[in-house]
Amino acid sequence: MGVIRQYFPLCWFNVSVFDLPRSTRFFKHNAIFYFIAVFFIQFNMSDDIDTIFEVLLETGLTLTFIALVLWLNQTFHLYVQVASAILFCENVVALFLIPIVFWVTVAEDAPSYAMLALFLLWDMAIIARIFKDVLQINTPASLVVSLVYFLTTYGGAYGIYSLAGV
Repeated sequence: MGVIRQYFPLCWFNVSVFDLPRSTRFFKHNAIFYFIAVFFIQFNMSDDIDTIFEVLLETGLTLTFIALVLWLNQTFHLYVQVASAILFCENVVALFLIPIVFWVTVAEDAPSYAMLALFLLWDMAIIARIFKDVLQINTPASLVVSLVYFLTTYGGAYGIYSLAGV
């Protein structure tokens, strides 16, 4: 519980990734929760058991993207902290997104889509802040990295899955 208290301010932009503890156990728990949360959201939208493969691909792309960026920046030694931070923040946002996704699929009205967009922008801003700290880049560059992250992980998983024809 103490590690969660240390990571939670990251979602509100109140702490740097460098100030967070390195815990492989926390990383593993976040990775499992991330898979479950994304699966729950994806399964709600498609009702297809093949969603498991798409979520596995998405989770793999997420962890690979983080590893690749850190390796290229020569800061791979921060992988556990950065991956934990990103997964934790994605999990916090997902807890808010789950009821909103239900609302969107049922209502399909402008306020539900606006709320969904607001939370996705929050998620993107959190990821941008994490990359800004770790890569030591300016805000516009971190927003670009965050956008590439989302396109690679979510769009890439959908694209690869669609191309595979599964």
